[in-house]
Amino acid sequence: MTVRAPFSREEIELIRRPFRAATLLPGRAYHDETVWAFERDNWFFRDWVCIGRDEDAPEPGTFFRSGELGEPLVVVRARDGVLRAFYNVCQHRGTAVVEEQCGKAVRFQCPYHAWIYDLDGKLIRAKHTEDLDDFSFETFGLRAVRLATWQGFVFVSLDPAAPELETYMVDWHDHHAGFNRDYSRLRRATRMTYDVAANWKIVAENYSECYHCPGVHPLLNKLTPYDLGEDFFPEGPWKGGWMVFSEGCETMSMDGLRHGRPLLYATNEIDERRIYYYILWPNLIVSVHPDYVLTHQAWPDGPNRTIINCDLFVDKDSIGVPGFDVSGARDFWDLTNRQDYHVVELQQAGTRSRSWVAGRYSNQEASVQAFDLMVADRYANDGIRSDRAARTEVANPDRLAARTARVAARSGADRRP
Repeated sequence: MTVRAPFSREEIELIRRPFRAATLLPGRAYHDETVWAFERDNWFFRDWVCIGRDEDAPEPGTFFRSGELGEPLVVVRARDGVLRAFYNVCQHRGTAVVEEQCGKAVRFQCPYHAWIYDLDGKLIRAKHTEDLDDFSFETFGLRAVRLATWQGFVFVSLDPAAPELETYMVDWHDHHAGFNRDYSRLRRATRMTYDVAANWKIVAENYSECYHCPGVHPLLNKLTPYDLGEDFFPEGPWKGGWMVFSEGCETMSMDGLRHGRPLLYATNEIDERRIYYYILWPNLIVSVHPDYVLTHQAWPDGPNRTIINCDLFVDKDSIGVPGFDVSGARDFWDLTNRQDYHVVELQQAGTRSRSWVAGRYSNQEASVQAFDLMVADRYANDGIRSDRAARTEVANPDRLAARTARVAARSGADRRP
């Protein structure tokens, strides 16, 4: 079934133009309830979306709830060790079966009328139903949701017809395998949560550029110059690229130093000098640092509000080691996040004005258009995948060539899997 796009073909083609002629998303994309309903029903309710880590339910009987998609879900590790996801909805009167955010259970019992479900979702007890017509325990279990994992990240899709996760991701797997990254070893060291009065796409666009960094993030810009780096050109539903450290900087933290934190995936001098940034559609943001991995997940609550969970992960063998401390990295990102969310809230307020029309990209914002093209292609839903521009094709070529040569001499040649 063809779903009508919330924008006209003409509006979508303005976004899809070649970079130097393209416009940003229209203001309605950030504020209109109809647009948000389209995104929710056709993207968040159909695509594969990351909702946690398998460490959140490590043993049989452990579970965690998720309501970020706008649907109540519970993820549980069953007795056979397999992670399963279900709608957290009793099939009797629709009551939430699981109340705790996380925990361990032998089985799930609805708090209202005590219908009992096993950890595999099967209904095993429902008193006073034995004389009902056309009723059986086999057909009134918890409704299952498709679940798959990738290197410890737990994904769900509410669409029974969605392709398998690996098929959906296309080259995402191979890209990270090319860097020998084993994210399954990661463990969450800290979480920061923010309630942001801005559209989720504005949050993603902000993450996609550092044009704003000199003015908004003086410390970040000191550690990683805003105009140095390059992008990847994936075939799958993601975008990414890398930036380089300034001289004397080892990582992104309050003082730019690792303080003994071991390297994770940086196996050579090139990777020791870089930070890799990614967005996996629709809302998983991944930042790979030499000594830790940071993720942001932007969960829309309507068009004008986003709840953001920011998690900092380290290698599992580092957790509990005496003297191991991530406070410098945590404090750095809490500062940076708050600086970002202040300006995105200002953008949300300004784009509501009748005076604002879709703006134009600066030559530092090719990665913003890369995200907007993913959005526009999915609005259009016409099977066309738009080609993005390279950062080096739109920035000042002379200045960039000179500075890139200096970086290349210091960090080595580019490496792409």
